[in-house]
Amino acid sequence: MSELEQAFNFKELGEEGLDFDAIFGGGNIPAPPPPAPEPVQEPESSPENGANAEQPSVQDTASTDVGIVPDMVSADTGNEPDLFAALAGNSEAKVPAAKPKEDKPKQVSLFDKPPVFSYGGAKESIEDTSMTFEELRIAKSDDFPELAEGKKVSWSVEYGKTTKYISDPKETTIASIKEEIEKSKAFLDSLKKAKEKDRNPDCLVKPKVTAQSKGTTSYKGVFPSVEAAKASDKVICLIPGQDGRMYELRKTEMGDFIAPKNKVVEFSAVRAGFTPALPRIPRELMAQIISFFRCFMNEEEEFEALVHIYWDKEREEFSAFVPKQTVSKASIDADLRGDALPEERYIHYADVHSHNSMAAKFSAIDDRDEKATRLYVVLGHLERYYPSITARISCGGTFQEIDPGLVLESIGEEFPTEWLDRVERCGRIAEDTPKNRGSRFWDDLLRGLPEALLA
Repeated sequence: MSELEQAFNFKELGEEGLDFDAIFGGGNIPAPPPPAPEPVQEPESSPENGANAEQPSVQDTASTDVGIVPDMVSADTGNEPDLFAALAGNSEAKVPAAKPKEDKPKQVSLFDKPPVFSYGGAKESIEDTSMTFEELRIAKSDDFPELAEGKKVSWSVEYGKTTKYISDPKETTIASIKEEIEKSKAFLDSLKKAKEKDRNPDCLVKPKVTAQSKGTTSYKGVFPSVEAAKASDKVICLIPGQDGRMYELRKTEMGDFIAPKNKVVEFSAVRAGFTPALPRIPRELMAQIISFFRCFMNEEEEFEALVHIYWDKEREEFSAFVPKQTVSKASIDADLRGDALPEERYIHYADVHSHNSMAAKFSAIDDRDEKATRLYVVLGHLERYYPSITARISCGGTFQEIDPGLVLESIGEEFPTEWLDRVERCGRIAEDTPKNRGSRFWDDLLRGLPEALLA
């Protein structure tokens, strides 16, 4: 009889299968002696370290003899797993549950992606696309009280480069608009032309509050045309005119009165100007341009000249470009056909031209030519050590002068702060306001020069 037959009494097995009590808990099975333990330092006795903790368990001594335990030993404790203990008759042992398989995230196609509600910086996927835009407004009005009045809320759907405005939010469902855009030729063509990163856009559902009640606006409104104002039920109507002025229409039993409105308190104050999104033009680049302009000035003749300033989007720096041009004392005829830098990489940021020894003032010819929306700079009195300079913006053909220091880097250098301790100011210091500052950058440069040169 083999050692395995001696260890397990197979005669006691019934016809119904293995008798695990006979195998593991028969009581007459001689347990092999445990291996001699390595000498270790005895821990101090404590309630946790009693006599029972020093005795090897039956499963510990039997596990090495069976031959299947090494592959099942727990990596944390070195003892057999709970499955082996359960088979050995330990009722308190737990069978380890199988580890669930980790599901790989499913990749959702573009058309299966849910639309996204987007308003006030909040974004949330819309799971129920069968609801109408009006139902969505009602659902979101608790979080955004300004959406509570449906008459003052309009809706749009922005999907990639396609935008669709909703004319009937009470009857139109979100799913129908999303599907309509996805089937449109314009949307599919835009996906074909889009870059890889832009081929999976979100379908953004956006509400917009188109009116806001203030004071007694129940009888007052703003309208895009006279016809729309007369068709409304408002008694006082504000209408923008073609001449850029605001007009007020008042409806009375005598008739309709229309007159210019000089002060419209319903609108916020707006100040013309320019807020740069790019750095200031470096002083080294401007110094090169000034030297270039001075090459066309001598004792006998003087000529104007033109330089374009571009922003390189790849290198993130400014560069100067001189177009082909025919110049005279008071005019420049530039040929810009096929001579501009590629728009994909360069931004045409500013035009800088000279007025040689004349004043730095924009002429009527400049007003006629400088229609594009960008910066314009004119340099005058180039015969002086510090030339004069004037800068302005063209906003759709409307000009607005700006402080040159807003777009040109200062040519001043740093100086030791202890110099300030050597100067004592007398009298009242003028208040530092935008009006007093003016073109402070260039005033500082001109300060101290002889008055004859500034005339």
